[in-house]
Formats: sequence, structure tokens, C-alpha cells
Amino acid sequence: MMRTLIVTTTSATILFSSAAFTHESRQGTASIPDFSGIWAHPSGMSGFEPLPSGPGPVTNRSRRNGVGDSYQWVGDYTNPILKPQAAVVVKRHGEISLAGLAYPTPSNHCWPSGVPYIFFQLGMQMLQQPDEITFLYLRDHEFRHVRLNEPHPAQVTPSWYGDSVGHYEGDTLVIDTVGTKIGPFAMVDMYGTPHSPALHVVERYRLIDYEDAKDALARNEKENSRASGGAEIDPNCRGKVLQLHFTVEDEGVFTMPWTATITYRRNMGEWTELICSENPREFDRKVSAFPRADKPDF
Repeated sequence: MMRTLIVTTTSATILFSSAAFTHESRQGTASIPDFSGIWAHPSGMSGFEPLPSGPGPVTNRSRRNGVGDSYQWVGDYTNPILKPQAAVVVKRHGEISLAGLAYPTPSNHCWPSGVPYIFFQLGMQMLQQPDEITFLYLRDHEFRHVRLNEPHPAQVTPSWYGDSVGHYEGDTLVIDTVGTKIGPFAMVDMYGTPHSPALHVVERYRLIDYEDAKDALARNEKENSRASGGAEIDPNCRGKVLQLHFTVEDEGVFTMPWTATITYRRNMGEWTELICSENPREFDRKVSAFPRADKPDF
């Protein structure tokens, strides 16, 4: 029997969204920031930049030259944000990686990525409209819709990217997401950190001066290895950068809310088309046969 899962949002979330609607109705369009163009971050890993202090994301225990090893994804299961059952999941994924194998993720299984997992994508573009913002991501034609100046519905039907509503607070775009669907690879980062139906993510996007972003960029250099291909940034550019400050809470997985940043700079290269496709080589190193039809379809 097929069942439909309905997630009920908390009263706090509904109040947040109602306040957002009231606030936006008072804000003039002249003060809305322009986030147009293609943005990129250089990280080949999650791209999450831990803050200088406070609860932060799971990071890589495996290091190469002092930086997270992009060939081994060994999440720090001792991070105090993790509840015991979540720590077990992160540790198990790390053991698979240490054995020289890959574990299934949304990205390597061509599966839709929710937030904040999708932030690993190197390239991102925002299309700003009066009543909606559309996010385009570099890899696999993934995209998200964010309704502006609307509350979440009283009951949210789970979807792969969740129900996202946004509003502007001066020079900042604030997005609130709930109702992310639980799929076979439900995780919030590349280390396999799980999430539950209670996942709640708040994103804040703002254009800031390069000088104000230097600390965050330095933290990224220490934590995440650089990617090769797919997105190009000018390391000498000292213009405005786009900083995403996001907070994640999930009472089913985390002991407390945690926060990280991602700092985007202008993309220098073309918007490369990167498509995920089926791979006959399984994660246990077995090779699967391609499907064959006994007769033509037409």
C-alpha cells in the first residue's frame, strides 16, 4: 500500500515565514541586492568553512599536507554535534573510505541533492525574480525553487530539495527550508552525515568585501582541498564576494544547531555541462551487466 508522508512544520518555522512576509512587504525593491552572475567556490570537498568557534560541521579526519584528503572521506565522528546513532553512521562511512572503497552518495548515484549537501557543487547561479528565486547548480542540471514572501504551508509534503521560502533583510537574502524528503542516500555532507525528516536549514546570502572574507577563505584553504576542473576562480580578484552563512538543525540527528559558511567568488570559465551517468562498476568492485531488451521497443 502506498503511503504519503506529511511533515508538519513547527510553529516557530511558520512564525518565521509570516514575519518574513510582513518584513518584505515593507522593503522597497531599490534595496534588493543583485546576486546575478555565476559564482564558484574552489573546494573539491563539501566547501563548508568551519567558523572560528562554536558548533561546526563534520570535517575530514584524513589529512594530506595538513588539508582534508579529497581521496579519503573520513568524517570526524567525534564531533559533539552528532548524536550517538549519527556518529555510528559517519564512522561506518569513513571505514569504507579507508578500505579504499567508495560509499554511495547522492552525487555519485546521480540522485537529487538536498540542502546543505548540494552546496558541494562548485558552480552556482541565482535567477532573481520578484516572487521567486531559482538556483542553478553546475553539475547534473540540479536546480532549486525558492518562493519569496510566502510562509511555509501548514503541512509540507516532503520533496528532494524541501520547501524553501525566502525574503530580503536589507542586503541579505534569507532562505528557510523544511520538508526535505528522506531518500536512500539521505545525507547533509560528503561524509555521509545523515538527516531526518526534522531537518531545518536557514541560508543567508550577502555580498561582502574581499577584506571581510579573508578569514573565511583562509579557513577553507586549511580545511578543503582544491578541485580540478568544473569551475575557475581568479585567486587575485579582490572584488565583492558572495558569502553564504547557513545554520542546520535536526533534532533527530544533531545534539545542537551548527553553522558554517561558504564563500563564492566570480567564476572565470564557461558554464561547463557536467552530466552524471550510470556506471556499471559497483561499489563492491563488481561489474554489472548493462540492461538488454529481448526485442526492440519500436
